Amino acid sequence: MPDDLDRAMIRLLRQDGRTSNAALAAAVGLSPSACLRRLRLLERNGTIRGYTVVLDEPEQPGAGVTVIVQITLERQTDEHLKRFEAAVRRCPEVRECYLMTGMSDYLLRVEARDAADYERLHKDGLSRMPGVARIQSSFAIRTVIRGGR
Repeated sequence: MPDDLDRAMIRLLRQDGRTSNAALAAAVGLSPSACLRRLRLLERNGTIRGYTVVLDEPEQPGAGVTVIVQITLERQTDEHLKRFEAAVRRCPEVRECYLMTGMSDYLLRVEARDAADYERLHKDGLSRMPGVARIQSSFAIRTVIRGGR
């Protein structure tokens, strides 16, 4: 379980994942070796699962669309959830997938080239995933905040 120092390190890395260990250590008040040990422990225990690059994608015609998709399954048994999750992991257009509480079972962030590309994915991919009873899609108009904060 991360403590206050770990959370401070994580917060700083979310702002800039390329922060050097020396700068990170100085910012949280640790020696570089102690900071690196904590960082490696956070990576080994799965708190930090990886590092990524967030691209500044211009919002212009042809740049693609983001679609927020709510999926409701026929049943919420462990087997149905596992089968759906295995299928959604094989779909490269799905960038994020969350198991949810509330009216729908899953919330997906999907990236498509355009509305026609999403229609293809909806018809040939999402609607054919195991156990899907209902799909509700919303197209994003514009990105206000993108991950990495």
